[in-house]
Amino acid sequence: MKTKEIVVPDIGDFDKVEIIELLVSEGDTIAAEDSLITVESDKASMEIPSSDSGVVKEVKVKLGDYVKEGSVILILETTQSAEVPTSTTAPAETQVESVDSADKEPAESASKPANQKSKPAKPAPAVKQSPTANIDEVSFSKAYASPSLRRFARELGVDLGKVSGSGRKGRILKQDIKDFVKQSIQHSSSAPTNGTALGVAPMPEIDFSQWGEVETVALSKINKLTGEFLHRNWVTIPHVTQYDEADITEMEAFRKQMGNELKDQGVKITPLAFIMKAVVAALKAYPRFNSSLDSSKQNLIQKNYYHIGVAVDTPDGLVVPVIRDADQKSLVEISQEIRELAVKARDKKLKPSDMQGGCFSISSLGGIGGTKFTPIINAPEVAILGVSRSKMQPVWNGNEFEPRLMLPLSLSYDHRVIDGADGARFTSYLSKMLSDIRRLLL
Repeated sequence: MKTKEIVVPDIGDFDKVEIIELLVSEGDTIAAEDSLITVESDKASMEIPSSDSGVVKEVKVKLGDYVKEGSVILILETTQSAEVPTSTTAPAETQVESVDSADKEPAESASKPANQKSKPAKPAPAVKQSPTANIDEVSFSKAYASPSLRRFARELGVDLGKVSGSGRKGRILKQDIKDFVKQSIQHSSSAPTNGTALGVAPMPEIDFSQWGEVETVALSKINKLTGEFLHRNWVTIPHVTQYDEADITEMEAFRKQMGNELKDQGVKITPLAFIMKAVVAALKAYPRFNSSLDSSKQNLIQKNYYHIGVAVDTPDGLVVPVIRDADQKSLVEISQEIRELAVKARDKKLKPSDMQGGCFSISSLGGIGGTKFTPIINAPEVAILGVSRSKMQPVWNGNEFEPRLMLPLSLSYDHRVIDGADGARFTSYLSKMLSDIRRLLL
């Protein structure tokens, strides 16, 4: 096996050029025409290929060195002799790219003498673009990177226009591309997306003022945080919503009766307190609803406590304070705590601890209206109950229609954890508890 000096071939009119990339290292096995270094002049960059195949024994240059035609790049243990002397071989795959302006075309490789012989040019490797790539060709062409890194970026589907270069003068290095891919993978599940991460084109920017007068209103901090949180939950959790109705005629009659009896004490029992007690009973009957998936998504963490979140509408957005140990509190205690937390929420006095540790959430729109809706699960919980406005409806009792006060229920659940049959059983059980509140004493 012979050793051979691999030198810089004819590179045209350039007196000397700087090495900005070393593409091989000692011990590497290379083939003829593989790129060895990337050099740069004031106006362009190009890759210098090898004239022979073999194993790199010693690299004679380093980053920042200036080389010219005939400069030794490395010592190669050759496996095949060159067809022609290196000094007369022009680079078959040298690519020159403008780095000053995206409008300039790539410069041509230096012309060969008419009588010069050389090996047939090796076809450029096919560009294999990722099926999920969404590359902006304009920004890609303006990126400050070598030809080999452009090919590497295309194979990974990376838009170089979005990569920050850490090299000299902001040049993009191979490690910059690798870091960009790693960060994209790490953040893809949690970071807000404009749609591109799902393979969906982002919404275009629209100038609405072209059709009339407009006003820009900044979202509140709560709006922004809630939006990101709910969007993540909707995208990552397979939601199913089960609809049902509960006959609360007797429950509402009892609530009003107790309200009259406790009026002098300043006590008011809310319908939500009854619903919460019924939910706790349903969670005990169907403990899978009182659980969370662990971080591996392979195990369920079942909870033996009953902390129920209540969605509260505030001028700044939606918040969900938590009633702790709802199973151990009376209807009166729950009603009072709901009112206190609602006041704190509207006065912006809720602490982070007031909104943590929930097992199950209730979103009640009964005071506003509507018949049914699809509430979004408050992860890491696996289910949420939506409550709409109750109304009198004719219900057949076996002999005749009679007016009954019916409460619409909308249960959204995580289909990874809860099957449809259990979802229906849960709402049926909940409806039974609300229809006859005496069952809550059992």
